[in-house]
Amino acid sequence: MMGDRSWNLLQYATEKAPLPLDGYTAEEAAQFKDSIRQKIVDDLKSMTGEELIELVKQNAAKEVEEKAEIPATEPLSGTEEGKERVQDDADLIDAGIIAEMVAGLCTKSQKETFIKVITKYISTQRRHYSMRPHREQEQRNAEDVLFDMFASEETGLISMGKFLAGLKTTGIRRNDPRVRELMENLKKVHKLNNYETGSSAETQHLNRETFKAVVAPNIVLIAKAFRQQFVIPDFTSFVKDIEDIYNRCKTNTLGKLADYIPQLARYNPDSWGLSICTIDGQRFSIGDVDVPFTLQSCSKPLTYAIALEKLGPKVVHSYVGQEPSGRNFNELVLDQNKKPHNPMINAGAILTCSLMNALVKPDMTSAEIFDYTMSWFKRLSGGEYIGFNNAVFLSEREAADRNYALGFYMRENKCFPKRTNLKEVMDFYFQCCSMETNCEAMSVIAASLANGGICPTTEEKVFRPEVIRDVLSIMHSCGTYDYSGQFAFKVGLPAKSGVSGGMMLVIPNVMGIFAWSPPLDHLGNTVRGLQFCEELVSMFNFHRYDNLKHLSNKKDPRKHRYETKGLSIVNLLFSAASGDVTALRRHRLSGMDITLADYDGRTALHLAASEGHLECVKFLLEQCHVPHNPKDRWGNLPVDEAENFGHSHVVEFLRSWAEKADLSNEECNPEAVTSKTQADEVSSCSSLCSSPGSSPSSSPCSSPGSSLKTGNLLGQNANKPNDNLKLNSNLAFQEICSTSDLETSPTTSPIPTPVESGSRAGSGRSSPVPSEAGSTASVGSSIDDKTKPGL
Repeated sequence: MMGDRSWNLLQYATEKAPLPLDGYTAEEAAQFKDSIRQKIVDDLKSMTGEELIELVKQNAAKEVEEKAEIPATEPLSGTEEGKERVQDDADLIDAGIIAEMVAGLCTKSQKETFIKVITKYISTQRRHYSMRPHREQEQRNAEDVLFDMFASEETGLISMGKFLAGLKTTGIRRNDPRVRELMENLKKVHKLNNYETGSSAETQHLNRETFKAVVAPNIVLIAKAFRQQFVIPDFTSFVKDIEDIYNRCKTNTLGKLADYIPQLARYNPDSWGLSICTIDGQRFSIGDVDVPFTLQSCSKPLTYAIALEKLGPKVVHSYVGQEPSGRNFNELVLDQNKKPHNPMINAGAILTCSLMNALVKPDMTSAEIFDYTMSWFKRLSGGEYIGFNNAVFLSEREAADRNYALGFYMRENKCFPKRTNLKEVMDFYFQCCSMETNCEAMSVIAASLANGGICPTTEEKVFRPEVIRDVLSIMHSCGTYDYSGQFAFKVGLPAKSGVSGGMMLVIPNVMGIFAWSPPLDHLGNTVRGLQFCEELVSMFNFHRYDNLKHLSNKKDPRKHRYETKGLSIVNLLFSAASGDVTALRRHRLSGMDITLADYDGRTALHLAASEGHLECVKFLLEQCHVPHNPKDRWGNLPVDEAENFGHSHVVEFLRSWAEKADLSNEECNPEAVTSKTQADEVSSCSSLCSSPGSSPSSSPCSSPGSSLKTGNLLGQNANKPNDNLKLNSNLAFQEICSTSDLETSPTTSPIPTPVESGSRAGSGRSSPVPSEAGSTASVGSSIDDKTKPGL
């Protein structure tokens, strides 16, 4: 009877007898299914091993043989068929959990037989009943797409090594806490597959269903990574640029080691490590990133943040100010209110430590307050390495005459809160400076500050956003000792340096960076770290004021490359279409390539000519030295545009300009051009090429008819070209984003060729646009190969 009941309950989890869940809420359905599972387990627990086997033989043997394609009475690991089973490996994970619950009821071989039966039950139950069907469908779709991306066409299996390598290129590491379930599932599947000794769980090959079950717990993060939805979408290109900067800084041999603490003077001056962590947890490290070093002054913004979090800004700022001191970081000086100028200098950091001792946790002993503070540091670092260097602590305490003098000076001026024990405060300050870490952990701490107090790898909220705002403000104005003003001017980002060679750089809402190199300049800042920060903002628009309107001559890794280039084209062509010479002049001065064209090959000169803006036409030709004869998709020249729309004054100017260019070309090389027809098809090699201000990228001889095809930004209309411009501009990036691969010829382009779509109104030409090399321009081509979008 007991066996019959158990089997009946099992039938509810199969297609033959679906659970009656109609009318149930999601929570009620989940509770009902859990109760069914528990009843099955309870019944099976009460059965003897013989009853269990009898239940299997009578009711499940035939079904297992047919659907699992292995003998039901054979141990799972005892046959080749078992090793090549059709059932999901992930199902066996759940089955193993159930088997543990009934452990001891039967022999090993009997339990293995039972596993096969319960596997089928778990599999059908999970597939047929979902609390959120629409969500599960979405996840299945993402999992299937990922499987198809990496699966082998020959075997139909996915190599997890290849998959994890692809995940790493997006910035997500295998040891990321957010993919812990993925890695644990891989290990369980590897163990249940009975792979031979020496093989790795990360190199196994899985079928579709197994892969979907393994990645399901982390599918949201994984799908986001491969869809390039992180803050740095093209992480691979960004990493290459960072490596270039790192290698340039590596050759810098200036600076000398800190020698006032003997342990700091023993560092290797050639050590150079760099770690990056974005607010989405994308990680990159290069160099000596695992070498431990002490925090020193890099601990100051962290203890300040703890005090703000626990006491609030009103209390903290009643003891310490927020102004740059304008004096040496360890000078015996207070502000006009008899307070330390800010928490980033030694006097302010000592006072912050006194607040931790006397106000934050007044009942704690010295050992407890140290452990308490270290726990905050570890939470910020996502559980990465935070230790303590006792040798540095003892050495620093012995060489602390100036710091003790600061302590006594502040006690004389009644700066400390009541019940402050100066000796304990000084020891605690030295302990915070002597905490040991590495670049990897500090980059996560910096990213937590950039992420508003939320650790990107554990997603734990450590500090309130208001606290982070105050901390970053102080770091921006006072973070690099007496170089803070220059650093704020040149780099424009919050940072904190330490005499151990560390430099913590925070790019709010983007990433945290930590650079470590022991050699210091005369102000106590790491030489290589400073050079890296300055070169970083010279390449990327990370400076606080780099995002001003019309300033777009730097890379923005937060945008897709095609998005950045498309915005430049839109701004340029709208300026030309509206006759805004001032805007064109601004684009020219910012270093923009004025020869950029839209998808149809229409340049700024085309738009200015079609709208009759003679001043714009003159500026483009005389000042920007753009080619006078670029052809669009339909073979039209700018002079054709002006003629089609009745702008005779523009036509006259363009023709006279073309005649002068052709004459100069013939004088330069009489054999190069033999007829007017040929001259129309070949770029001029005139005196414009050598005129002042001309450049290879903009001169007629270097880029005949050159154009950038990045999107159908500007359509054409025989009567209202400007209206068509406005109409098509909103569709620009939709068309760019819909392109998945860069086409290499008009025959493979998804856009019809002029022959297919018909000749343009008012034009008898239908030839494609020639590229810079003289061949047909490819869809999605770029002036600079480095900026081609990798969709």
